[in-house]
Amino acid sequence: MSKFWTYLKTKDFRNHLIGAAGSVLAVILIAYLSLGYYTRHGSGIPVPKLKGLSIDRATAILDEQGFRYQIDSVYVQDQPPGTVLEQDPDAGTNVKENRTIYLTMVTTQAPSVGLPDLEQSTYREAVAILSNNGLKVGDTTYASDIARDRILEVRFNGQVIHTGQKLPKGSRLSLVLGDGAGANEVDIPDLLNQDLDAARFAIRGAGLSIGTITYEGSITDSTNLVVVSQFPMRTDSTAKTSIGTRVNLTVTQAKTTNEPQQQQQQQQQP
Repeated sequence: MSKFWTYLKTKDFRNHLIGAAGSVLAVILIAYLSLGYYTRHGSGIPVPKLKGLSIDRATAILDEQGFRYQIDSVYVQDQPPGTVLEQDPDAGTNVKENRTIYLTMVTTQAPSVGLPDLEQSTYREAVAILSNNGLKVGDTTYASDIARDRILEVRFNGQVIHTGQKLPKGSRLSLVLGDGAGANEVDIPDLLNQDLDAARFAIRGAGLSIGTITYEGSITDSTNLVVVSQFPMRTDSTAKTSIGTRVNLTVTQAKTTNEPQQQQQQQQQP
């Protein structure tokens, strides 16, 4: 052991140690310089600023400066289609000639999304659901319904659409909402050709009231009358009216089953 410590103090050991350290340092220095030369460290062509340009303009610049490029696309709402959204490497980065520049552009065609289920949803719920699915709310109109602001219909370009129907992402939809007044409205009954007693029963059953009764023609039997006109009348555009509305009737004498026989007998008499 004493010989080993003695050897460490000799000039030969110091020379060998210095030589080994110098060799390692020389190898590291040569490798660093070689790598820098090989990769042209600190030199190259700066990448142009492409973000915000149209894809046609961006690719033209890259072609002029000798770069290669690859293009990916993504849909982003409220961004002009065909615009460069991201680039890699960033603008100003020094790169070698023929370096591939990766571009991300805003796609020119929006992907399709299905209309979510809005049945029984309120207006606020519908706005949140549509926003989460990449859709927007446009105009709103109201129609008669018991519930206030409940979704009754969803329209796109004037057409009623249904759950699951495909739409371009970002589409603006019109909503038809309940006005909350439906509880005060009832269906108008169709009373034409009904006898007067049945018409009265139908009016009261619908929550309406009997208005003026007008008699038309000769009335010989007040117990056998038929409705020939009513107001308000049920039509395709008017199917409901407020509870308690007075319904006016026009009635006439109903034909009896033996009237044809009586007319035939009168014609046969000389």
